Amino acid sequence: MPADPDSEPGKKENFWVQAARYSQLAVVFPAALVVGWLLGAALDRWLHTTWLYLAGILLGIAAGFIELIRTAMRDTK
Repeated sequence: MPADPDSEPGKKENFWVQAARYSQLAVVFPAALVVGWLLGAALDRWLHTTWLYLAGILLGIAAGFIELIRTAMRDTK
């Protein structure tokens, strides 16, 4: 399903729309990493552990890659 219901299937998107979509990844990747790290650090404090921040970082990285794959798949259709 196209992102814009009014767009035609074979029509290319505007350059600026594509640039904005890919520049969004420059914010999503670090944001996902930081959110995962903060959640892991909060769980470490709450549960008195020392390793959950690493799990949070890995989950944040995975979330960033999932968003990258979703964006790439959306543009290849």
